Amino acid sequence: MSVHLQREISHIKQRLLSLSGLVEEQLQLAVRAILDSDEEMARSVCTRDHDVDQMEVEIEEECLKTLALHQPVAVDLRFLVAVLKINSDLERIGDLAVNLARKAKKLSTIPSLDVPFDLTTMWERTQTMLRDSIDALVNMDARLADDVCVRDDEVDEMKRNIRRLAQDVILQEPGQTEPLLTLMGAARNLERVADHATNIAEDVIYMIRGKIIRHGEYDAE
Repeated sequence: MSVHLQREISHIKQRLLSLSGLVEEQLQLAVRAILDSDEEMARSVCTRDHDVDQMEVEIEEECLKTLALHQPVAVDLRFLVAVLKINSDLERIGDLAVNLARKAKKLSTIPSLDVPFDLTTMWERTQTMLRDSIDALVNMDARLADDVCVRDDEVDEMKRNIRRLAQDVILQEPGQTEPLLTLMGAARNLERVADHATNIAEDVIYMIRGKIIRHGEYDAE
C-alpha cells in the first residue's frame, strides 16, 4: 500500500467512526426521549439529522475519490467497498433515530402511559449490536462480526413479543390503542436498527474474509 493510500484509508476510517458515534448519540437521545416523554430532546434529534446526512455524503465522496485516484486492489478495495455500504447503513440508522424522535414527540402529548413491555432491554440489545459491529470494523474482528449476526434473531423475537403484548393490551383497553401502536412502531424501528447493525457486521466479514454473507448463512471461521 502506498503512503498516500494508507493515509487516505486511515482518514476515511476515522470519519466513519465519527459518523457512527454521532448516529449512536442520536439513537440514545431518541430512545431516551421516548422513555422520558421528552419533546425537547426529540426535537434536538430531528435538528441534528442534517449533520448525519452531510457527513454521510462527505464520506462517500472521499471513498469515490480514493477509488479513482489510487485504484486499490485486494483488501484495500474491499475496505473501501465495505465503507461505502456501512456509510449508507449508518445514515439509515440516523433516519430511524429521527423516526423514533417523532414518535417521542407524539407520545409526549399523552399525560401518562404505562408501557406494558420492556422497550429498554430491546434498546440495550440493539445498541450493543451496533457498538459491536463498529468494534468489529475497528479491530478487524470477524468473530465478533459473526456474533453480531447471530444476535439479530434475538432482537427479532423481542419485537414479536412486544407486538403480542401490545395487541393483548389493546384488546383489553381500546383507549390505549394510539399510544401502543406508536410504541409498536418504535420497536419496529429498533428492529430495523439491529438489521442495519447486522448489515455492517456482514460487510466487516466481507472486508476481512472476502466472503459475501447473505440470507443468514453465518459460518464462523
